[in-house]
Amino acid sequence: MPRIRSLVTHIEIDVALKAHDCQGNANHRILRGNARLKVRNERGWDHYCLACAKVIIQRDIASLQGVAAQLDTGAVVQTETQLEV
Repeated sequence: MPRIRSLVTHIEIDVALKAHDCQGNANHRILRGNARLKVRNERGWDHYCLACAKVIIQRDIASLQGVAAQLDTGAVVQTETQLEV
């Protein structure tokens, strides 16, 4: 039986070794020694400041809870791409 996969990509919280801009908002600066969200992006990583990370996580949690609610009710929402078949 195949392993059940996760919809969530690999993420970590780590410490920046050098200062750089947040990839979510170039106006946000991640300083050396600051904690940051590290998200796997194909072969590399995207790095986000904690303010942007919190927004991203909250938005994704809300989206996944919406999908879980649809699964519980059995409701299917058709998107435009599903209608074009």
